[in-house]
Amino acid sequence: MKYISTRGQMAPIGFQDAVMTGLAPDGGLLLPETLPDVSASLTDWAGLSYTDLAFEVISLFATDIPADELKALIDESYSTFEHPEVAPTVRVGNVHVLELFHGPTLAFKDVALQFLGTLFAYILERRGGELNILGATSGDTGSAAIHGVRGKPNINIFIMHPAGRTSPLQEKQMTSVLDDNVYNLAVDGTFDDCQRIMKTTFADVPFKTEHSLGSVNSVNWARVLAQTVYYFYSAFRVMKESGAASVQFSVPTGNFGDILAGYLAQRMGLPISKLILATNENDILSRFFNSGVYGMADVVPTISPSMDIQVASNFERYLYYKVDANAEKLSALMADFNESGALKIALNENGTVDDLFVAGRGDTECTMETIRRYHGNTGYVLDPHTAVGVYVAEQYLSETTPTICLSTAHPAKFTQAIVDAIGEEVHHPTLDALASAETRCDSIANDVDAVKEYVVEHI
Repeated sequence: MKYISTRGQMAPIGFQDAVMTGLAPDGGLLLPETLPDVSASLTDWAGLSYTDLAFEVISLFATDIPADELKALIDESYSTFEHPEVAPTVRVGNVHVLELFHGPTLAFKDVALQFLGTLFAYILERRGGELNILGATSGDTGSAAIHGVRGKPNINIFIMHPAGRTSPLQEKQMTSVLDDNVYNLAVDGTFDDCQRIMKTTFADVPFKTEHSLGSVNSVNWARVLAQTVYYFYSAFRVMKESGAASVQFSVPTGNFGDILAGYLAQRMGLPISKLILATNENDILSRFFNSGVYGMADVVPTISPSMDIQVASNFERYLYYKVDANAEKLSALMADFNESGALKIALNENGTVDDLFVAGRGDTECTMETIRRYHGNTGYVLDPHTAVGVYVAEQYLSETTPTICLSTAHPAKFTQAIVDAIGEEVHHPTLDALASAETRCDSIANDVDAVKEYVVEHI
């Protein structure tokens, strides 16, 4: 399996090179040359354990890693999860909740980043050299990435977060990791500013090459690939339980990476009838799927901070498929967006952007009401991000097709929002242990050159 850039200006490369490259040199995102059709394998895969299923899916894409070594990497990656299923699905009221928060940082990002960190170490051990990871986070990615590579040889990690715009616990999870190879940077700006700094730095190919920069953000193909697995795993279990022939997924999203994984799983043959895209007040993606216009607005701070994003870094991958893999057309669209802050896609004959997608917005009031209602009716506590997905999912429930809502974080990570919603705290021992933890973090200007200088000084 070879990988190409959405911008079309890069020679195909192998999986290991794609992992180490992150963002393509031409500014595009990497995708496999072809997506395999796995329809004929679904019956055989349906009863597999999570790690065995992950091996079957990932091995189709990681063809330059020997099978026994890939299986060992996958087993190691998910040995850190506290639930034997890794990503269990539970019935809550009228929906099924796919719990993706059983990893070391209690967020869905662990599913991909535990695997990616193990992959990085594996590749560096065989190739030699070092890797300096530069990442941007709106909350959960940073801590998951840090925990994926902390203490690993030949790797340094620099994570930027928007100062004061993550939850206190999210910040504590990052800044309390004191390993010598971990650097936390509080940027005076928004997450979109952090992401812009990261992309601009990676676009400086000589700098990237000289300083061995790599990416853990969702621009890294291995992250999206790892996330496709839990769509298969959850769908198999819910279809078996319900007898349904297909499922629909509701996904709270800001950066489009998580729902992109579901989109790719559907293209590979998984019977997904609908993808329900849910945003908070930062609704650039829901507006796009309802109008065809992808246009920036100001970032609004909310109680679901990991979704407080206006420029979705994985959206380009979807657009590439939307324009029938025409790299020239894709590049023109992205140029329009970079110049004007907007781009437009023509609606199809059904008046939609894509018949697979429906989209909606759950603002703070709706989010709080949903947390309160589900706790009162079922005793189950939704975190604010998951509640956005559940709220929007309720607008598209089907009597014949089960709805699976992705639960992206443990509610204990968002103490104040949960207390405001249900009047009591939710605890988790991993987070309780952070209360007295020592922290380390450097403040930095919202400036590309300042970040570059910091990286060079500390590697």
